[in-house]
Amino acid sequence: MAFDQNTLESLRIDRSPEPQDGGSSPIYKWLIGAVLILAVAAAAYALLRDKSIEVQTVTAVATGNGGSSATAVLNASGYVVARRQATVSAKVTGKIAELHIEEGMEVKEGQLLARLDDTTARPMYDLALRQLEAARTELGEVEVRLAEAERNLRRTAQLREDKLVSEAQLDQAQSEVAALRARLEAARSQVKVAEGTVRVRAQDLDDLLVRAPFDGVIVSKDAQPGEIVSPMSAGGGFTRTGIATIVDMSSREIEVDVNEAFINRVRPNQRTEAVLDAYPDWVIPSHVINVVPTADRQKATVRVRIAFDELDPRILPQMGVKVTFLDDRGQEVQAPGRPAVRVPSSAVFEQGGTRYVWRVRDGEVERVAVRTAGERDGQVEVIAGLNAGDTIVAKPVEGLAPGASVKVADRK
Repeated sequence: MAFDQNTLESLRIDRSPEPQDGGSSPIYKWLIGAVLILAVAAAAYALLRDKSIEVQTVTAVATGNGGSSATAVLNASGYVVARRQATVSAKVTGKIAELHIEEGMEVKEGQLLARLDDTTARPMYDLALRQLEAARTELGEVEVRLAEAERNLRRTAQLREDKLVSEAQLDQAQSEVAALRARLEAARSQVKVAEGTVRVRAQDLDDLLVRAPFDGVIVSKDAQPGEIVSPMSAGGGFTRTGIATIVDMSSREIEVDVNEAFINRVRPNQRTEAVLDAYPDWVIPSHVINVVPTADRQKATVRVRIAFDELDPRILPQMGVKVTFLDDRGQEVQAPGRPAVRVPSSAVFEQGGTRYVWRVRDGEVERVAVRTAGERDGQVEVIAGLNAGDTIVAKPVEGLAPGASVKVADRK
């Protein structure tokens, strides 16, 4: 069998040595690269990472009372009330034709709030005017006739002296004058009666106009046009007894009930601090007006009236309020010009008898010594060292030191 030489050559095993590779395999290269990248990233993170300390902060709030060092002797709860308020109604029963008010609207004394239907009262007033006009016309007629009768009497009396007329004619002239004078008085009385009737009918019309009794704000709109309103309850639930409620906002004050066991701690003109439930960070300076001289035997409390030192539009009637009674007798008051501030008790630290806070400025903290006046309701009154609006660290954090970088933690 003959073999092809080329075929035999193709079957020969090549035993020549493989070429030497100067580098490592591709997998090995990728592993080395990944390790190097991780090492560089770790080094960069170690050098560039944020070393700021995470802290929670609060803002110092002005007390608004001039920074007194008075201490609290009593706490009580109550409500904001208006000493002057009124539910306005009409003097007469009628249907509302016009209504000129809305809740929150400011009104002046005498301002028209509503008008009742005058379908019946207006014709009665017009009739009274016509009756007055007729009475005045009749009075004028009697006056003219009386003047003529008096002239006739004078002529008759002259003729009687001249013996030209009889005594009977003179008596007749005198009687006519007397009768006309009586009619004149009656006509004048009729005019006065007619004028009185006009005034009554005019008052009836005026009673259909509902006006504001004093300056104030409409806090409640209790009726609508077309409804029947009455000064007294009538007609079941279909008749309104009031049109609107007006509050004199200048008469706002606080009423609190104080347990009778502690009423000896309250006195007239005593300074107090009020905090509205709606604004817990706002301390409102106030003072005691008086103690109502009676007790509630059911609750064993005594009512105390408290006035705001300065009214504010945010103070609304019926708001809940907490009042702190202060004992400032014998206490020094800080000089004016730098009001005291309040901060949480947890933000004030003490070391070696010195109280201090950590104030945050431009991302760094500084240690600030402070002087405090007293503590109540979890708040400390700072009368020196801080200003209103300063940002301070709210709670102790490890690692704080003067000049340390800090960042504000997110509030959750």
